[in-house]
Amino acid sequence: MKKRAQGLQIGIVGAGKIGGTIATLLESCDFCRSVIVGDSRRNIDLKGLKKARAVLLDVKGAAAVSCFVDGCDAIVSAAPYYLNRRIATACARAGISYFDLTEDVETTAFIRKLAEDSEATFMPQCGLAPGAINIIGGSLMSSLQKVRQCELRVGALPLHASNQMKYYLSWSTAGLINEYCQIGEALHCCRRLPTLPLDGVERITIDGAEYEAFNTSGGVATMCETFEGRVGELSYKTLRYPGHRDLMKFLLQDLNLGTKQELLTQIFDQEVPLTDSDVVVFYVSVVGQDAGGLVQRSFVKKMRGDKVEGRRLNAIQLTTAAGVVAVLEIFAKGCLSKGFVKQESISMGEFMGTQWGKRVYGT
Repeated sequence: MKKRAQGLQIGIVGAGKIGGTIATLLESCDFCRSVIVGDSRRNIDLKGLKKARAVLLDVKGAAAVSCFVDGCDAIVSAAPYYLNRRIATACARAGISYFDLTEDVETTAFIRKLAEDSEATFMPQCGLAPGAINIIGGSLMSSLQKVRQCELRVGALPLHASNQMKYYLSWSTAGLINEYCQIGEALHCCRRLPTLPLDGVERITIDGAEYEAFNTSGGVATMCETFEGRVGELSYKTLRYPGHRDLMKFLLQDLNLGTKQELLTQIFDQEVPLTDSDVVVFYVSVVGQDAGGLVQRSFVKKMRGDKVEGRRLNAIQLTTAAGVVAVLEIFAKGCLSKGFVKQESISMGEFMGTQWGKRVYGT
């Protein structure tokens, strides 16, 4: 990577809740010189952010995306997952490093192919889950001589919900429904196996509160590939309040709306309230052998929103943006390799040593 003494110019595609939050966190980062936020909407609110400016960008136009990418040292896609292929392709052609937040497995495979023989860094799946959960889970496993089991559980939940789903929206609706519909992956007896969405239901109690956990796609990222043959059991599940999964199964499978994701996304956006009063429940548990025998190591935290640069950020905004901004800081130090980079290639120490990794995820 060619570094500039005065810092990086970072392009963000998408000025929604997460894109705007990434720009907000970058405001205080010394490694970032300036931020360009591209979005198809006008009147993007970047008030109070001195480093950031907004430009009109239609991702459907290849020439416009190429022009946007060429002016940056690194690109972060905070756009819907189905637009990431176009953005990553433009970065590959220009030799510009690329980061995104996608949980979509097929999109990640496409980007991995693009990254072959590239002189730039391509690191999709940054953020919360996938992202920080894989960095922390991978580090806990690597601290043991032999790993029997690793459980990764994450939920972005409303603090208060009175509807039957016990759920309000706090992040990308399209991404939410997509991860409820796609095949996932796990390790069983050290072998990679597919997992069915909404299956594998279990109950878990954290700080006296009860949750249900069930299979969703994407959150495990590349960990099954990395730890196959070395870890007995490895699984990723989404946390929700009890009862949510049954209602989603009714909608997606019994009513067959899983084959009509665009329609269900429209319904949710119109009828399910948005909330800024949320909490992110983060749970990693690893069991294995060290020099002293069989041990369990865990990382458990409940994270809430905060006020940054005069802006009120909810929990999912802050935890997701902190994940990718921490990775950008590591990239700016020249510590990421060229080509495709896995989340678990970063150590928890590196992650917690960054400004926003420590502030949001640190104890």
